[in-house]
Amino acid sequence: MITELQQSDFHKCASILNEQGQIEAKAIIAGINPGRVFVDDVSTPTTGLIWLGNNDGFIFIGDENNEQFNQEINAFLDDVIAPEAKEVGLAWFEGVGNHEEWNPMIESLLAQREVGSWLQRVYILQQEDYQPNLEPLLAQGYTIHKMDEALYNNKAIKNIEFLHAKIDEFWSSPQHFFNEGIGYSIVYNNEIVSVCFSAFVVENTHCVTIETLKEHQGKKLAQITAHRFVKACFEQHMVPYWDCMEGNKPSVAVAESLGFSNTFNYKGYEFSF
Repeated sequence: MITELQQSDFHKCASILNEQGQIEAKAIIAGINPGRVFVDDVSTPTTGLIWLGNNDGFIFIGDENNEQFNQEINAFLDDVIAPEAKEVGLAWFEGVGNHEEWNPMIESLLAQREVGSWLQRVYILQQEDYQPNLEPLLAQGYTIHKMDEALYNNKAIKNIEFLHAKIDEFWSSPQHFFNEGIGYSIVYNNEIVSVCFSAFVVENTHCVTIETLKEHQGKKLAQITAHRFVKACFEQHMVPYWDCMEGNKPSVAVAESLGFSNTFNYKGYEFSF
């Protein structure tokens, strides 16, 4: 029977994670970022499903040939996951495997559904490959600020709830982010218009997330905040990690302009609830 693990027991899944897999899975199992974990056996898990705390998808972990788990997973998705997903506004299941062997198994398990797929690209930036000379200039009227407690509590920022929501999306508390993460925001006319910060953290690796408000796109704000983020990572002896959809051309372009190298790719699958 597929059962949800208590967070205090997440460590039991550490041995079934792929060391070369997604940082998001490692961060949740390590208890750094929020998430939920469902496994075949709460005492000695061999296969599981991680639900990212920001509701941005699911990761299949462990033994892909676990017959008990595989026989139960479709009913579990329909009877347990789908109702809870709809409650938080999710209309789609988006799942990936923690290792390549999951891909044919996921395709087989979901064969009776209308399933789409896509490719994710993962990049790592080593300090010797960084291109600091390509950092764009910040346009007049824009200012860049560290995402710290002072900015978080700045009541003069008209849309401060945007910053609050972005941190809440990935972190269990603002203080946890301030303690563990790195981030920068760009402000224009007392509004936060672009953010770049650590979404997931494991040991010395920081997975970046970036968002720029639509009306301020095209001004190279993402590149500028990314440069600041990368510099701060290197100052603290951290490794910047970039994970984006292959079809997200602007994100791919920003990563590659900074010198990030594509280290591995993985396939994602989706279907509507």
